[in-house]
Amino acid sequence: GEIEMRIDLSLAVAGLTVTALTGSALAEGDAAKGKAAFAKCAICHQVGPGAKTLVGPELNGIVGRKAASVADYASMYSAGTKKLGAEGFVWTPENIDKWIADPKAMIPDSPMALAFPGIPDAAERADIIAYLNTQK
Repeated sequence: GEIEMRIDLSLAVAGLTVTALTGSALAEGDAAKGKAAFAKCAICHQVGPGAKTLVGPELNGIVGRKAASVADYASMYSAGTKKLGAEGFVWTPENIDKWIADPKAMIPDSPMALAFPGIPDAAERADIIAYLNTQK
């Protein structure tokens, strides 16, 4: 009766709390801080009006974009990145977070995995993702 209902309610509240905590790190990124932090990325990637492919593909619209889908970079994608694209892999905020945390762990053969060690700070990654989300 009442005790079971309290336990069910407590479990439901705990579940919501866990969901909110695990989902909040990405949702709370600061785009202004991310713009400054993007300087690490800008060595190889451009965003904004007139963005072009450099060492890496331009990143306008990266949030929600299918992997390996920038036409003028097609010949430069690694086999691992092309495979992800063929499988329908999408650059969600969560996937971008994993990628920029440790590129070598996700796609070991990519140029980025070979050249970029990753960004260990979760808040900095969230800020960069928030900034990228403003670059359509």
